[in-house]
Amino acid sequence: MSGRVKLKNVRKEAWALVVAHRRPLLVGLVLMVVGRLAGFVLPASSKFLIDTVLGQNRGDLLPPLAAAAALATIVQAAGSFGLSQVVSIAAQRAIRDMRSLILAHVIHLPIRFFDSTKSGALISRVMNDPEGIRNLVGTGLVHLVGGLFTASVSLGVLIWLNWKLTLGALALLLVFSGILIYTFKKLRPIFRERWKIQEEVTGRLGEAMGGVRLVKAYTAEPREERVFHEGVDRLFRNISRTITGTSAVTALSAVIVGGVGILIMVVGGRAILAGSMTLGDLIMYVFFVGMTVAPLVQIASIGTQMSEAFAGLDRMREIREMTTEDDEDRARVPVGDLRGDIVFENVTFGYDPAKPVLHDIILHAAAGTTTALVGPSGAGKSSLISLVLGFHRPQRGGIAIDGNDLVGVRLRDYRRRLGVVLQDNFLFDGTIRENIAYARPEATDAEIREAARVAHCDEFVDRFENGFDTIIGERGVKLSGGQRQRVAIARAIVADPRILILDEATSSLDSESEAMIQDGLRTLRAGRTTFVIAHRLSTIRSSDQILVMDGGRIVERGRHSELLLNGGLYRRLYEKQRGLESDLFINPGEDPVPEPGFSKDAVRPTSPL
Repeated sequence: MSGRVKLKNVRKEAWALVVAHRRPLLVGLVLMVVGRLAGFVLPASSKFLIDTVLGQNRGDLLPPLAAAAALATIVQAAGSFGLSQVVSIAAQRAIRDMRSLILAHVIHLPIRFFDSTKSGALISRVMNDPEGIRNLVGTGLVHLVGGLFTASVSLGVLIWLNWKLTLGALALLLVFSGILIYTFKKLRPIFRERWKIQEEVTGRLGEAMGGVRLVKAYTAEPREERVFHEGVDRLFRNISRTITGTSAVTALSAVIVGGVGILIMVVGGRAILAGSMTLGDLIMYVFFVGMTVAPLVQIASIGTQMSEAFAGLDRMREIREMTTEDDEDRARVPVGDLRGDIVFENVTFGYDPAKPVLHDIILHAAAGTTTALVGPSGAGKSSLISLVLGFHRPQRGGIAIDGNDLVGVRLRDYRRRLGVVLQDNFLFDGTIRENIAYARPEATDAEIREAARVAHCDEFVDRFENGFDTIIGERGVKLSGGQRQRVAIARAIVADPRILILDEATSSLDSESEAMIQDGLRTLRAGRTTFVIAHRLSTIRSSDQILVMDGGRIVERGRHSELLLNGGLYRRLYEKQRGLESDLFINPGEDPVPEPGFSKDAVRPTSPL
């Protein structure tokens, strides 16, 4: 992504926001004009007070003059309050809407985007980037227009009072304006860099908080402290640069105000001595100079805020221009009744196209059958599953679902027919009931309880005081690993999928619990096309086909007994696993129970992998 703010695109975004919120902005502008006009009454009355009331000893005019000033003050205060209520609330509404819009877009982006972006960075984009909107549709823009309005009217009054003196003051103000424009041009990319640094720091902080148990387990607190300190130090240096820029503008504004004051002192004093100006004229002139300069100083501050808003808008635009899965789905065909017949034809895939992790995969998973994937870590099993889920697309070859190319099928329709129990059983901070019903929120209480029974969740749910309404904490932290896995299985049962993905679905269960869960999983698998990743080979004996993967290729395929007869990788994996189980569970002197049709020697470990 570019480090520079694309002003042309940002202006379009800013104008679209202004148009979308034109009604509160117009009301705010009216209130602003009324308030600013009322604000002119007090400084304008100074000439009348000095030259007429005091100069001509007209004390009878003092009460109506004071009453006019008081009324103007009340009108100005009421206008300011109304402006804040109308425009500030509109700005917060715009921020709310933009956050929802960004999240709605981000959540529909392809999985490859999330693979390369930290979750903390995305949270920063969703929550922080829209904050700058308040300076466009909030008081920032209105005050900017109000400042220009006040300065323009004040400048007209100054020219009427003494045009020669005003030309000199105006020359100083023009120099100030030119420096402001230059400063904001330099500050804009710095603000954009700040967002990027905040995104990185927030992303790393989110990782550290999410993995705090691992951090403590490896006593990595000092390392995380150092990484975080380096990040916030970069943020500090960035903010320091912007402070330097804004401080320079503030200091320069003080110089300009001082210069204008000196100019008024010299030129105005001589004008009074020459009789071309009265004392009231000079006092009124001083007030209106202040009303001209003060808005320009305010504009300097608002300009900094607008630069920050433009940087946020540009970053949001980049996100919103990314193609979502829904955008891609518009050109695809809807999915009708799904049988679940899946065919891979010479599929090659890699997260980096130059480094494939799957090579020439050929497989046919007939509707209603179970296909097991086994092999050493890194063999490509999870990558193959990600293709079945439609998370990624193959670089070469094709995947057909019921004879239709998956590339041309609407993913939203397709995924509604999927059920998943992944190795990392993610649960949300909510109740057990909400997590089981996550795949199908409209599920009845009876369906939820039946799914929990099949997955043997009821065994631990009944022990909780609040039962299914028990809050389980972030990522289900209040449950054990096995309990989380059972909730995930119940969630898949409620989904009632046509295609079921089981990625180490029983890895966190003890042997007794696993035996019970296997009964539930067999019920769940019935009539569904199922893909199972399992390291416990004893759990996949009943699979219709077993694919043995190694190095991103299918090196063996067949049923359990056939693969044992082949004497290949599957046989070695099986023998090693049986050997380990023997060491753990069989008393000294006992032999492991052999697989039917094989000798005792056949199931002893032959050689480590």
